[in-house]
Order: sequence, then C-alpha cells, then structure tokens
Amino acid sequence: MQPAAHATLTQIQEQLAALEQGLRAQHDILRQRGIVLPSDVLEKLAYAQTDLARLERRIAGHGAEIDRLRALAQTTQIVNSSLELDAVLEQVMDTAIALTGAERGFIVLHSSRTGELEFRVARDNQQRTIEPDRFNVSRTILAEVAHSGQPVIASDALLDPEFNAQASIASQATRSILCVPLIFRERVTGVLYADNRRVAGLFGEKELNLLAAFAHQAAIAIENARLYDRARRALREITEIKDMMGNVFASVASGVITTNSAHTILTCNQAAGRILNVTPGDIVGRSLQEVFPGFFERAHALIDAVFREHTPQTIEVEPVLPGRGAVNLRIKLTPLQDVNNVTYGLVVVVDDLTAIKQREATLNVVRTYLSPRLVRHIQSIDDLGLSGDEREVSIIFADVRGFTTFSEHLPPEELMTVITRYLTVASDAVELHDGIIDKYMGDAVVGLFNTQLNPQSDHAVRAVRAALSMAYDVRALHEVLPPEQRLGYGIGIDTGSAMLGNVGSPSRKEFTAIGQPFNFAKLLQENAQAGQIIISERTFEQIRDVFECEALRPHKTKGYAGFRVMYRVLRVKKSAL
Repeated sequence: MQPAAHATLTQIQEQLAALEQGLRAQHDILRQRGIVLPSDVLEKLAYAQTDLARLERRIAGHGAEIDRLRALAQTTQIVNSSLELDAVLEQVMDTAIALTGAERGFIVLHSSRTGELEFRVARDNQQRTIEPDRFNVSRTILAEVAHSGQPVIASDALLDPEFNAQASIASQATRSILCVPLIFRERVTGVLYADNRRVAGLFGEKELNLLAAFAHQAAIAIENARLYDRARRALREITEIKDMMGNVFASVASGVITTNSAHTILTCNQAAGRILNVTPGDIVGRSLQEVFPGFFERAHALIDAVFREHTPQTIEVEPVLPGRGAVNLRIKLTPLQDVNNVTYGLVVVVDDLTAIKQREATLNVVRTYLSPRLVRHIQSIDDLGLSGDEREVSIIFADVRGFTTFSEHLPPEELMTVITRYLTVASDAVELHDGIIDKYMGDAVVGLFNTQLNPQSDHAVRAVRAALSMAYDVRALHEVLPPEQRLGYGIGIDTGSAMLGNVGSPSRKEFTAIGQPFNFAKLLQENAQAGQIIISERTFEQIRDVFECEALRPHKTKGYAGFRVMYRVLRVKKSAL
C-alpha cells in the first residue's frame, strides 16, 4: 500500500472510532435533552469500520502483488546476468525460494547424455547448499511434473490423500509443496521444486502463477548456460587435441625451424625469417647454436629433455634481435619423429608475442578503471592524457546508510560478505552506463563520467541513470537478503570542471579526479537519505528534460555559502522513455 493511502485510511478509521466513542458518551445526555438517535447509528458505524478494515486489507494485498511482480521482473534480470551453469542454477533456486517464501528447494535437469533426471542443485532459504543425501523428496511428484509438463501444488501434503501415502512426504513431514516444470521450446528440460515442512497453506494460486512465470525465464537462462558450458568443454577438448598433435602443421602462421639430432638447421619457413629477421636460405645447414647462441644456451636443458623424454617443451624469451631490437617470443620445442616414433630431430615453432605484450601492457594501465566493453577498443594510451587533463565531468558518490551501526553486530567475515554485495551492486550500476570506478572508500563507491578514458557528451544523464539503476538493484538485492541486512544507499551527483589523471608514487599510481565536483558530490551524498538521489543545480540544468526532480533545501552545507538548493531525482519523465 502507498504511504499516502495508508495514512488516509488510518485517519478515517481514527475519525470513525472517535465519532462512535463520542456518541456513546453523549447518548444519555442527548436523550435527556429530547434528542433520540436512530437505534442503528452505532451499528452502522461498526459496519463502516469493518468495511474500512476490509478495504485496507484488500489494498494491502494488491500492493503486495505489485511488489511481487516487480521483484519477478528485477530478479529475472539477475538470473540472466550469468552464463556459468552452476551460478545460474543457484541464482534460480535462491530467487524461487525468495519469491514464494519456501523453506528449501531443488532443481533436476534432463541429462543431455541419458535423458534421465539428474539432481543438480538444492538450496535453503539462507542461500546455503543442501547435500543430496539430506534432501529426501517425492520421486512421484518429480516424474509426474516432468512427464506431463503441468505444475503440482499441495496446500497440506500430510493431509492430502494424493500425497500423504508417499514415504518421503511422511518421513520429512512436508506440508506445503510447489513443483513446476522448466520448459524450453515446448520441451520439458527439468523441474523446479520448493516446499515447506512447517507451514501449511503457504502456496496458493498467486505463488503458483508467479513461480510458473519465473520458471519460464529461468529455463531460458539455464539452457543458455548449458549451451555455453557445452561450447566451452568442446573448445577445451579441441585445444587439448591440438596441443597433443604439436605445432608443426597446426601453426602455419608461426615460424617453423627443423633440425637434426646434431642441431643442424634443416628447414626454415618464411614466417620464421620475418620473426627472427634472418634470411631462411642463409641459416639452413648451420647449427642452431651458431645462428642463435643466446637462445641455445638458455634452452639447452629443454632441448635435451625433448630428445630424452620425447615430449614437447615451451619457453618464452625476450632477445634483442639485429634490426628489430627487443622482442617477446614463445618457442615450442617438439620432437621430430619417424613412423617408428624414433626422435631424429627437433621442430622449433616460434610465435612473435611482441605486439600482444605491448597491447597487454597498454591495456593493463586502464583495465582496472574500465569495463571490458570499453577496454576492447583502446589500442594506445599515448593520446589519453593520463598525466593530467582538465575537463567537465559528472561524479557520483554513493554511501551505504547505517553501515557503521550495522557493522558493530556482525563478525568480520559475514560483514565483508554483505558489504561486498552492496559494493558490487553499485559498481555494476556505474559500469552498466559506461562509467568508471574511481575508488572504494570503505562502504562508499565513487564513479566518474566523461573522463579521458570514457568521453561522453551526455555524462550527467548517464550518471543519474546509473544512480537510478543502483537504487533499483538495491531493492532487488533486498528480496534475497534477510531484513537485518537490508541497507540503503544515499547518492550524490555533481557536474563541473575537475583535473583528471594519474597521481601517486613512481611505483604505484591511481587514476582519479581532483576538484570541487568530487567534494560537492560527497556533500550532496551526506544530504541524501537512504534510497535518495540528490543532485546539484549544475547537474539538474543538464538533465532537467529527462528526469523529474523536486527542489529541496540542504540541511548540510559545510561552508558552501551559495549552497541553497539541491534536487532530488524522482523518476524518468514519460516523454524521455
């Protein structure tokens, strides 16, 4: 129920109660004065109060249903955010338990090899894994749902003659049961089961419809993860086969040199010539030690191992080559064998890693600041101006409310787990809108928009969208957290000119923003209550056509004499959707 509606109903109830009390108190006085009230006035007042209470319960029920549907939409996004099968299965189960209020649940899937149902994951309402031998359930229910594709619901299985004869239900004293099929492309791929051994009548038609809708999305997420898992295993098998075959025929683009048992070079392809900056014809017939003395000395022990053990050996070297300078090479030494598996020579496969290493070094500088989607397109940092660049930026400062008090009551390990979940939600929201994480300050997160690493003309709008995403995702997180762990973010956003670049010592540098927007965003955050997004007047001027906001007077100014107005972000304008 909305707070305004609840307050109105409460006020009407109080007025009716006061009227009834007053009429009862004045009844005799009015009679003495010749005023006779109709006999049914008090009775009608009682009926009115009963109807009002019934209306309040009905409105509350509709509000709870809306909250459940909102949670379904938000949690479906979470389930579809991963391709790791085990992670997806756990997320699906945890979400199903949270949506229905079940005590525990599990998922079985049809095996891709045998077609039989296989137990995959079991979880309880504390998001803990349950071992299979501790989860005794009705195989009859599973088989029925898997075969028919129709859900099964039991309000009190112990009293239901259809279920109470089953040994697993009797032994576990299971009361409420809800079991729905996982259907992908009109085919039942598995079953999602949830129950409660203590509460009867927990599941009704609403819970059934909600879980069935969620199961439809979950089946798609699970099949995507299974497809990804199969592709990854196939790739791993192909890679292993390739490594076993060696690199002679598998790496045509690589440099290839062959030698005999005396280490005399027999052949050298053009790729090897380009990589090593030699003419292939000039080195054929010469010894490996003569042509590449530095390499031969370093790899002598590996070469001996290839002949002795008949197994490939790999080494990475960084020689200085005439005409090329310092390079990075990966060299694989493979035995050259005849049909009888007798080693009579050596295959030297050379891969030039110089460009790859240079690009990796470039990306390492910015990888910690940007999401992978932004990093992929960066080829060089020469023009990024990391030494210092003054530009207009939007800075988001988000801090968890009540964390200090909350942290006093949890052991360190559990505290770190909880705060990590909140920091992850905030970081994901910033990166979703192409912002970069500036720093973590305890339980606070600072995000930057429109730096030289992520130039954006609409940086203020992106910052506010990130803040709204953060607020939505925190509410979704609350659906799977116990009440005592539900905290809220206070968020502040400012837009203005700042100096951005690497600061720190020669051994360790940090990319950050220095200037008033950082300090003012922090001050705005201090003015925000849990769940509020407070922006500056400068930010408001850039986003006013996209978001609905309300002007507020700040209660903390910290010496900013001109700080008289700030804005609370309410929602996206319909015209901007």
